[in-house]
Amino acid sequence: MEFISGIISSISGYLYGYILIALLIAAGLYFSFRTKFVQLRLFGESIRVIKEPKKDKDSISSFQALMVSTASRVGTGNIVGVTGAIIAGGPGAVFWMWLIALLGGASAFVESTLAQIYKKRGKDGSYGGPAYYIKQALKAPALGGLFAIMLIVTYMGGFNALASFNLTDFVKAYVPTENAPMIIGAVVALLAGIVIFGGGKRISKATQVMVPIMALAYIAVALIVMLLNIGSLPAVIGSIFSEAFNFTSVAGGIFGATIMNGIKRGLYSNEAGIGSAPNAAAAADVSHPVKQGLVQMLSVFIDTLLICTATAFMILCSGVDPSGFIDEAGNTMNGAYIQASLNVNFGAFGGYFITAALALFAFTTLVGNYFYAEMNISYVYKNALQSKPFMVVYRLIAVIVIFLGAQFSAGLAWDTADVLMGFMALINVPVCIILGNTAFKALKDYTDKRKAGKPLEFKAADIGVENTDYWN
Repeated sequence: MEFISGIISSISGYLYGYILIALLIAAGLYFSFRTKFVQLRLFGESIRVIKEPKKDKDSISSFQALMVSTASRVGTGNIVGVTGAIIAGGPGAVFWMWLIALLGGASAFVESTLAQIYKKRGKDGSYGGPAYYIKQALKAPALGGLFAIMLIVTYMGGFNALASFNLTDFVKAYVPTENAPMIIGAVVALLAGIVIFGGGKRISKATQVMVPIMALAYIAVALIVMLLNIGSLPAVIGSIFSEAFNFTSVAGGIFGATIMNGIKRGLYSNEAGIGSAPNAAAAADVSHPVKQGLVQMLSVFIDTLLICTATAFMILCSGVDPSGFIDEAGNTMNGAYIQASLNVNFGAFGGYFITAALALFAFTTLVGNYFYAEMNISYVYKNALQSKPFMVVYRLIAVIVIFLGAQFSAGLAWDTADVLMGFMALINVPVCIILGNTAFKALKDYTDKRKAGKPLEFKAADIGVENTDYWN
């Protein structure tokens, strides 16, 4: 197992040290300039369109799509990922999280708008995502199939194994037995299985309730911490900016450690550009594709600029030194660090709260991730959703992965997720660059109609796109 972990770790270091950072920043800048910084210019509009009701009773609403995508985005990465990034890369890593989120908002807009334009009509509403716009727009069904397989392996496999591990790592302190990972893994797998076996509608209903509650509660506690430590807040903010360009990290690494950890954990948290959120976007019933592009753009900001920042400030305001939370093997002790930070302000309650928060975050991540995987299985096997025996086996595999993830080591869990996520981005980001002009035209169509006071409705022919299932 150590040999495999070493190989995966090396691949992760190469991907994020030499390829993905340049690709993500370049793509984010390109999309930002081509959309005239849509993530800033139409931020207010992205909040307004959430309220749009669905017309098709079998589809999910814009708000539900936002909650599904946010359920996947807002997860263990917002707590454990941010904590690990600060330990390994110092406070400056937070700056790089912010930057990748700001640029990622434009990437999220483009990929989700494309998913809406090329979505397919199904028995229970619409579906789609990168696999489908790759197939239809690029005429590359094999590449679409490869992406679909990568997404299934990443989300149902790597990401859900990681979420299960992180949850177990926190909760096992309250289960005083050597078999804690097995017990916790079994309980989590069972609870997730109840939701997963209910299908997409049950997932959307569950996340619609759980995500807003947990996010607001978490942000409220973060605000309390900041108010209790208001005097140290200017110094904390200053350290984030000053150490973003510091040539040494807390872990003793070089400047690149700060950038790499900030971008890796930011990307894992907000998922902008890797092709996950478009699957939720395609399922939403809206009058114009751009509306869902704006909604998913907003989800990136909710994830990183609100919740990740809340975690960072809670930790940094505590004054706890992160350098003491690296074990003998060089792994960051994420759980111990954030629990120690909260204990400064809340005593034992801090540990209980962060454990409960992470448990909820991890659970919604598990079911949100599965939603994406289920959206793509139909691409690989056309009649998957109509075959009850197949779906039973498929969902059982998803539940088993959750159980097995609880038994992983920290290094294997994180590196596996990072590598799989990186491969998805290597497919989706170049595709979005190639197809980006279609999204830019859709945005112009939307803004022109908005300025002219015309109904915000869409016809694919207006931007030169033909043969779509929904927009003819």
